[in-house]
Amino acid sequence: MKYYIVAGEASGDLHGSNLMKGLYKEDPKACIRFWGGPLMDAVYKEHEEGEGLVEDYRAGAVMGVVEVLRKAPQLLGRINRCKADIAAWKPDVVILIDYPGFNFKVAEFAHNAGFKVFYYIAPKVWATREGRVKKLKAWVDKLFIVFPFEKPFFDRHGVPYVYAGNPLVDAIENSPALKESRESFLARTGLPDRPMIALLAGSRSMEIVQMMPVFMELADAWHAKHPEYQFVVAAAPSRSEKDYDAYLAGRHEYVKTVFGETYGAIRHARAAVINSGTASLEAALIGTPQVVGYKVNALTALIARFAIKVKYISLGNLILDRLAFRELLQESLTVPALMAELERLSSDEAYREKMQADYAEIRSLLGGSGASEAVARAMIESLS
Repeated sequence: MKYYIVAGEASGDLHGSNLMKGLYKEDPKACIRFWGGPLMDAVYKEHEEGEGLVEDYRAGAVMGVVEVLRKAPQLLGRINRCKADIAAWKPDVVILIDYPGFNFKVAEFAHNAGFKVFYYIAPKVWATREGRVKKLKAWVDKLFIVFPFEKPFFDRHGVPYVYAGNPLVDAIENSPALKESRESFLARTGLPDRPMIALLAGSRSMEIVQMMPVFMELADAWHAKHPEYQFVVAAAPSRSEKDYDAYLAGRHEYVKTVFGETYGAIRHARAAVINSGTASLEAALIGTPQVVGYKVNALTALIARFAIKVKYISLGNLILDRLAFRELLQESLTVPALMAELERLSSDEAYREKMQADYAEIRSLLGGSGASEAVARAMIESLS
């Protein structure tokens, strides 16, 4: 069968690559065309010849209401290219991965054009813009969800779904970074053997602009008090050194940057400061104590206060329905607050043990491994 997959950001590329592995395993004759990134492209090239990647997500990833409005013409052009490519390729199914601003437009087109539409990793309609549930009902043939707290929401709204666990469990369990020793990691990345704090500012340019100044103020303050530590910026593979150079000026002694080493940086850190998103759940599954910091521009923040309906912004806290780790948002994201939390995370063993116990509960609630293959099987069965 022919599968057309649309992923629009780093997490979608990760989950899309694991889904593709499952599709190729369960359907040896699978033919896949996709919008995604290097992880999906690598899987494709292991199984097919030619070019399956239509467009790399790194060319157009944006976030926030204001940022989307600024880049509306470019986004519209990309959506139109995607629609035209689907129409020309004529897949058996269009599989959309998260990325709702883009993928709802694709879902509407694909449904109206007579293509079967699956949505994998549901848009966060449980957090904001609940009215989009009507669009899921109208344009999506089957929804595949990845969080247990989503089940009662979609039950309440009468949206059929498949829940087969969370693919991050597979991604982390199968990652070579989880098997590599600290000595090997340090030697391979050129990092000195010093206590480490991981910094994850996000993969989008606007996230870096918002978060890196705060992170560097934190690094300065922490270094003055704890000079034995180093900060390691776990940069997304979609970014380049020029995205970070201006922030690192004068700090190269105690702030290092590594690219495409997120799991290793998290695993070998004493603690992590994370800009929410998928990385905060990855840290919980890896087992590194963390604090989440999140900041957007003032207008986007104002709109979000009225639109977002959930108590927490981090997936781990949402899964537990309580705080496993602190969230410092907008005006609460200050260097003194981060310093105080890092002091606890780095030295308070009872605090660390309590967080580890909460992490164990998160892992238990997400279920075991095999989610990506299970979803692939369910998709293929739905197409048979």
